[in-house]
Amino acid sequence: MEANSGVGYSHYRFDRLSVMVIDDNRHMLNLISEILRGLSIRAITKLTDPADAFKEMSVVAVDLLIVDFAMPMLNGIEFTQLVRSGGDSPDVFVPVIMVTGYSDALTVQNARDAGVTEFLAKPISARALYRRILEVINNPRPFVRCTGFFGPDRRRREIPFEGPERRVEPPTEDGDGKARLYPTQIIDV
Repeated sequence: MEANSGVGYSHYRFDRLSVMVIDDNRHMLNLISEILRGLSIRAITKLTDPADAFKEMSVVAVDLLIVDFAMPMLNGIEFTQLVRSGGDSPDVFVPVIMVTGYSDALTVQNARDAGVTEFLAKPISARALYRRILEVINNPRPFVRCTGFFGPDRRRREIPFEGPERRVEPPTEDGDGKARLYPTQIIDV
């Protein structure tokens, strides 16, 4: 069944998605929720407190988190770290889209290093949010576990890596021993 995305034509059933939006600014919370409704998403949980959101994740299963960066008490990066590494995290694999007005290189890098899946700079548009959601669906990245990090592979493109923590699979029948990544794989480094 095809659904109208509100931004363009989509063959995805967004009406089956459950999304949690966390932002301390009620106007932004409502704006993002209305964009999601325009994409045919109906199961939307809106929260202004990240600590409450973390608790709510134990009760409400979500397919996607949309999180603001700048929030008091617990910011979006700290929240993402809690989701990815907290011992009582209900879903360490849930995709996280961070929305923020702070789009400097350091903030983007810190978000990526916390385990954020996608990053969206404010002011947001329906088209930009739609594209981030499609990126999460169409290009899921394998999760990587290493010292100090657990989350989606931070690399966007395949770059040869020859460092001491290089991932290598056992030699194949032809003996090449090349590293290979698969979308559902967790890579322990």
